[in-house]
Amino acid sequence: MQFGIFTVGDVTTDPTTGRTPTEHERIKDTVAIALKAEEVGLDVFATGEHHNPPFVPSSPTTLLGHIAARTENLILSTSTTLITTNDPVKIAEDYATLQHLADGRVDLMMGRGNTGPVYPWFGQDIRQGIPLAIENYALLHKLWREDIVDWEGKFRTALQGFTSTPRPLDGIPPFVWHGSIRSPEIAEQAAYYGDGFFANHIFWPKQHTEKMVRLYRQRYAHYGHGTPEQAIVGLGGQIFMRKNSQDAVREFRPYFDNAPVYGHGPSLEEFSRETPLTVGSPQEVIERTLSFRDYVGDYQRQLFLVDHAGLPLKTVLEQLDILGEEVVPVLRKEFASLRPAGVPETAPLHPSVQKKLEV
Repeated sequence: MQFGIFTVGDVTTDPTTGRTPTEHERIKDTVAIALKAEEVGLDVFATGEHHNPPFVPSSPTTLLGHIAARTENLILSTSTTLITTNDPVKIAEDYATLQHLADGRVDLMMGRGNTGPVYPWFGQDIRQGIPLAIENYALLHKLWREDIVDWEGKFRTALQGFTSTPRPLDGIPPFVWHGSIRSPEIAEQAAYYGDGFFANHIFWPKQHTEKMVRLYRQRYAHYGHGTPEQAIVGLGGQIFMRKNSQDAVREFRPYFDNAPVYGHGPSLEEFSRETPLTVGSPQEVIERTLSFRDYVGDYQRQLFLVDHAGLPLKTVLEQLDILGEEVVPVLRKEFASLRPAGVPETAPLHPSVQKKLEV
């Protein structure tokens, strides 16, 4: 099973000090976080994509290309690649190039993002969000699998005899996840192509995540890709840990209370009860994460958000130490012991990466 972290790249004032990092600091800190993830033995680092303040990751492939040059084993991914407002041809080119630079250590997650104004910034209509996601991915899927593409759709100019370059490494495209919080159409899309489905699993109660994953599994089997249990599922999650839960709650509370996304709303206790946010001891994080299996089944990737809401770099790196030393080793062992035969342990890897792991 793959364990890792994802970032949304927010630039947020630390509520305990009043200090706001510069964009330069936040970008450099993100690189440091990725390097630490590899150091402590995590499998995946994923970045979001945003084109507005207070976020900095507007160019995921630039960031991931730099990290690729400084790591050896880390799988480089996205927690959102905006399939609705990026041109599919440019996505095909950029991520194939990254795949070559990283020797296959690349996959990506398609999504629509959570910033409505991004649509007109890139000449699109938010009311066409779902049709854009469906059509643009159909073209991307084709570009990576056919050397010469003829294409005509609703949302972009037609292509005639077009070849996307570079071609995917060894002719094998990056594995694709389709990420969604609320849209069954995206679960259907993931199932249709036999791709992975990533349930963001952050803001909604477990009953909603359970329904979305169940739909994806059923439709995955319907399209003939395997049994429902063999479908490739990933989950997000939010954690903050200290040796004992009281210290964790006391330290994290001001960050939670002032976070741009959920600050000044439900209390930390209410949010932790109603969503997968876990603030406590390493053992509490282990137990909560293992419980995800009870309602989504055996799954292949777990990503945690640890670097948001103004948390200083030192604190984030401490979280990664705890995650790598105390939490993930236990989760690997426990999830493996529960997984039935015939159910994939991990998301598909490029053969060059799989071969490296087997050596």
